[in-house]
Amino acid sequence: MISKILIANRGEIALRVLRACKELGIATVAVHSTADADAMHVRLADESVCIGPPPSRESYLNIHQIVAACEITGADAVHPGYGFLSENAKFADILEAHGITFIGPTAEHIRLMGDKITAKQTAEGLGIPVVPGSDGEVTPENALETARQIGFPVLIKATAGGGGRGMKVAKTEADLEEALNTARSEAAAAFGNPAVYMEKYLGKPRHIEIQVVGDGEGNAIHLGERDCSLQRRHQKVWEEANSPALNVDQRMEIGQVCADAMKKMKYRGAGTIEFLYENGEFYFIEMNTRLQVEHPITEAITGIDLVHEQIRVASGGGLSVSQEDIVFQGHAIECRINAEDPRTFVPSPGTITHFHAPGGLGVRVDSGAYAGYKIPPYYDSLIGKLIVHGRTRVECMMRLRRVLDEFVVDGIKTTLPLFQDLVDNPDIANGDYDIHWLEHYLAGDKTH
Repeated sequence: MISKILIANRGEIALRVLRACKELGIATVAVHSTADADAMHVRLADESVCIGPPPSRESYLNIHQIVAACEITGADAVHPGYGFLSENAKFADILEAHGITFIGPTAEHIRLMGDKITAKQTAEGLGIPVVPGSDGEVTPENALETARQIGFPVLIKATAGGGGRGMKVAKTEADLEEALNTARSEAAAAFGNPAVYMEKYLGKPRHIEIQVVGDGEGNAIHLGERDCSLQRRHQKVWEEANSPALNVDQRMEIGQVCADAMKKMKYRGAGTIEFLYENGEFYFIEMNTRLQVEHPITEAITGIDLVHEQIRVASGGGLSVSQEDIVFQGHAIECRINAEDPRTFVPSPGTITHFHAPGGLGVRVDSGAYAGYKIPPYYDSLIGKLIVHGRTRVECMMRLRRVLDEFVVDGIKTTLPLFQDLVDNPDIANGDYDIHWLEHYLAGDKTH
């Protein structure tokens, strides 16, 4: 069994993992940059180690320093959270070479799903429906022929990327050259790899993702879907489980397809298979081989602690539940509270002067923030996640409206006012939105 876990992350996810470890009686080690010395997870951990200055490449991305921290403290496992090194196959390999358990999938599976072209080919081979697109990398030489075969409009995407970087739409042949060159340049700058591929561009799809967990021995389950369609610049803002767009039969069918695929792969740990969904059809876009930011809404409707499952599987204990044990109850919504101006979305680092988290039945706040905490300017602007659960979607929305009015974060600007607007919007109330809805809304197009 794992006896001591080093948490190779920061912020709310580090605190989330720390809480799970404490519930399981496992000792914890927090690593932190000099900018995070006063972070809540550092205060609560059994031990802490400073691993470098504020820049991520010198601290949270510094594999040598993290391995050294494991050796100094005797940590026999590492939980990477999300972001940073969570999908770094080299990191997983190095930990294994040092006899340290990586709480996540194998390095092989990280590599397989880390390249978008290989991931798509693998998914198709496993029976997962995919978006019509190129068979491999698209170059200036084959781009026009490939686009004509797929049919315009087309979407050009970085093979090594995510978060919307290296992603461009070409609506016509006249747009193609510029879109391709821009996507390749962005991909090279962001990921050190200019390779791109091409897919059919879907007009008004929803973003649906399926949560899976496997034991690495050929057993795997799904925990239903999350609807992550409310996005800004390809970054998720508001997530729901279950999706307002799916019925029970659709949910169970696509869930079983994903679970069966993970069984064939002998996938280990938690993962998420992401789809675009339009006109009753699912189209695979990528798989994230890690815990997702929005995992709490799945926990809310299933009662399954995903971090507990990750640790259990990594310890060799297998899954704690079978597919027949999973019961979906009620509806859950997560709002990502960022330290940003709610109109311009410019980051707003600074000191939180007052902090009051809402409470009550069906309310969860995952945040490492507190009054007096100084938000550093070096990292992602997420300061907390508000998760609300209700017996029905209507009850959930009513509860969300109430708790948004209770949530107080003073001293900085946050996106709380945006969610107060969204919860009162008729389209949101009706579940009638797609992946472009929020961009149109923020641009002033209220008729979208």
